[in-house]
Amino acid sequence: MYLKPLIQNINSNKNLNKIDSTAILILQNGKFFKGLGLGYQGTATGEVCFNTSITGYQEIISDPSYADQIINFTFPHVGNVGTNQEDHESDKIWTKGVIINSEITSPSSYRALKHLDEWLKKNKIVGITGIDTRNLTNFIRDKGAPKGTISYPRNKKLNVKKLLKQTQKWSGLKNLDLAQKVSTKKNYTWKGLKTWRKNTGFEKNKKEIFHVVAIDYGIKKNILRYFSDFNCKVTVVYCKTPAADIIKLKPNGIFLSNGPGDPAATGKYAIPIVKELIKKNLPIFGICLGHQILALTLGAKTKKMSLGHRGANHPVKNLVKGNVEITSQNHGFEVVRSSLKKNIQVTHKSLFDNSIEGIRLKNKPVYSVQYHPESNPGPQDSVYLFEEFIKSIKKNAKKKRY
Repeated sequence: MYLKPLIQNINSNKNLNKIDSTAILILQNGKFFKGLGLGYQGTATGEVCFNTSITGYQEIISDPSYADQIINFTFPHVGNVGTNQEDHESDKIWTKGVIINSEITSPSSYRALKHLDEWLKKNKIVGITGIDTRNLTNFIRDKGAPKGTISYPRNKKLNVKKLLKQTQKWSGLKNLDLAQKVSTKKNYTWKGLKTWRKNTGFEKNKKEIFHVVAIDYGIKKNILRYFSDFNCKVTVVYCKTPAADIIKLKPNGIFLSNGPGDPAATGKYAIPIVKELIKKNLPIFGICLGHQILALTLGAKTKKMSLGHRGANHPVKNLVKGNVEITSQNHGFEVVRSSLKKNIQVTHKSLFDNSIEGIRLKNKPVYSVQYHPESNPGPQDSVYLFEEFIKSIKKNAKKKRY
């Protein structure tokens, strides 16, 4: 059954319960969308954002960077290839909810093990389908990402006024530290699997030439797989692990991971740690939240974007090489250009809005990018960044004679 999209405002609607629907999405301004419930039956509140990717929905939903967010997929046909056990980016799903335009068809993939609806139920993710996702996307584009609530109640009763109050009461992502929430509580060594290949699946990395310590602010598994591709042992540590404890692990390089929430809030404990690590002259590489944390550590500032970057088709100009990369992105905060110090070089910029997409410390092997070079889902234009990090590690290892 496909439900005709319905978009209304709470103050102008008098016949809410007469409409044949099982779920509702309500925004902080009272605007709501009614549709069919999907996945877990319950209620979830978060920031409503949109993602423009046309594939990779399982990786997107399982990305810890989406903690406390509700994802509106602009591509209408989500769920067609089902879900599997291999494409998770995290062992626990932190996304609050999903919004899909069209009814999910039966899975059509040799890798499919579960229907997306069943997978959402298992992971307790509330969803809604059958709404006008284009209208919602246009609203977010024009007004910025709003707070919102999806409700798919078991009793089928939709108390709009109560849901609106719940939505407006939520604090939002600004000033919210979510890295502690999603970070590993127990340090571990990555099991060494490489990136997935069609003919072989996941192969184990049997060489561990270099040791990378990854500070986990919400790390994606495919980042760890790429390090395995380059024959690295990776130790993943809790986001508040002291710098002295990290140095005791004798790393050849430090990685600052992606993650959710406000970087300024995370920076309260992350900045002192990263400052100490920079003093050790080790190669440091940051992605997404890790990029923002590095910028804050170097004296810059960050701010919330009215329209974040989320999708697998974002053009970024490499200001060093002069070429354009198509990138995968997921962030709602950015580094403030005017706050950068003279010892920081801007290496990449967005061709959508000219926001900073990469920086480098001029006198040390320390750099970061705002986007996701591990590209899962997405293009693989930026894998060279891992290669450059490994080259820095090799060069530094010769100096240190490890």
